[in-house]
Amino acid sequence: MPVMKARSIWIGKYRSVLDNFRGHSVVVDLPPAKNGEDTGATALELAVMALAGCVTTIFKIVAEKRKLDYKNLNVVVEAEQPEGEKTITNFKAALEIETDAKKEDVERVLRFTLDICPVGLIFDKAGVKGDWEVKVKAPT
Repeated sequence: MPVMKARSIWIGKYRSVLDNFRGHSVVVDLPPAKNGEDTGATALELAVMALAGCVTTIFKIVAEKRKLDYKNLNVVVEAEQPEGEKTITNFKAALEIETDAKKEDVERVLRFTLDICPVGLIFDKAGVKGDWEVKVKAPT
């Protein structure tokens, strides 16, 4: 079984550098409103960013298998941490795609994607509800 490793090295104040032991790293920090220096995304923002990235990756895998070609793909996820909550409780997401495929076919690929997207499954198991919108545009 493949093992994923991550490390966080505290730099100072609220800034840390995270790495995956494969040469990839990212800075996390807090915004000024929370006494940070805003030198990186927050860890919670990284989780939301990971969801968007996972969907684009898995969508490509599923689209190739279903022979759905596209020119551009953009996923935007908006999540809020309600006042008094410890984490996000829901999110809204939009998948924008340039393709000749029918909207129904794109929606089907997205459904299959969401069924197997590892980060999306983490959100689902945590009870974070998502509302997805699909926008299809003809290629230019």
